[in-house]
Amino acid sequence: MKARATDLWLTAIAPAIWGSTYIVTTEFLANFSPVTVAMLRALPAGLLLLALVRQLPAGIWWARIFLLGALNFSIFLSMLFISAYRLPGGVAATVGAVQPLLVVFLARFVLASPIRLLSIAAALVGAAGVALLVLAPNAALDPVGVAAGLAGAASMACGTVLSRRWQPPVSLLTFTAWQLTAGGLLLVPVAVLFEPAIPVPTVQNLLALAWLGLIGMALTYALWLRGIARLESSVVSSLVLLSPVTAMLLGWLLLAQTLAPLQVAGVVLVVGSIWLGQRAGRR
Repeated sequence: MKARATDLWLTAIAPAIWGSTYIVTTEFLANFSPVTVAMLRALPAGLLLLALVRQLPAGIWWARIFLLGALNFSIFLSMLFISAYRLPGGVAATVGAVQPLLVVFLARFVLASPIRLLSIAAALVGAAGVALLVLAPNAALDPVGVAAGLAGAASMACGTVLSRRWQPPVSLLTFTAWQLTAGGLLLVPVAVLFEPAIPVPTVQNLLALAWLGLIGMALTYALWLRGIARLESSVVSSLVLLSPVTAMLLGWLLLAQTLAPLQVAGVVLVVGSIWLGQRAGRR
């Protein structure tokens, strides 16, 4: 029981830090384009870790790593930033809250995991909590932004389930380095051919990219993969809902944003959904 609690806490660090993505991007990287930020977030961190581990995939793992890198980083990060730039009022986080529900059903078909009603209930309660937390009454529902948010949630859901199924005989750091590098490399031609030129970075830009890449990707994804290997997929995915909670709390602490009673109720629902998800996983 103590080991499980440790696994939960360490895994929860990842989405909690991911919640800082929105404030860092809007405050310090507003002049960058979405795919460029995604590429700069994944590739440098992956190359740094690859230089440390000095090990490359072999055989079938080349194909698996590039598929996982595409799902967990190339597609997910690109869709995340496109959605964030096009959907005001936190709608992007609300759309992404469908991921735990997707994982429940994907795990059934890929991992033969049972579909538990408690897991479905937890996912629905969590989505409702996120909606109360960040969805403003006058929020604009841009169709492209909504589609990008759904595509990103589906991509990461697939990546989460497949990462549990495919466990390579290497260290966690090596597995992280491979996926980060592959995901970043796949984004390079897209950023070069279809995105505006990268602006001359300021010191603030470089610090923001370092935070997003080294802390927000390399460190957190190593913890995330560790959790995927040790915990049930539905349990891990429920922790993703901590991300919008962190984003809202950072806005309250750093940007003097106010918390309305409905938003406080949303936080309670999100925490309750995570608790339900953990109970479902123990059963």
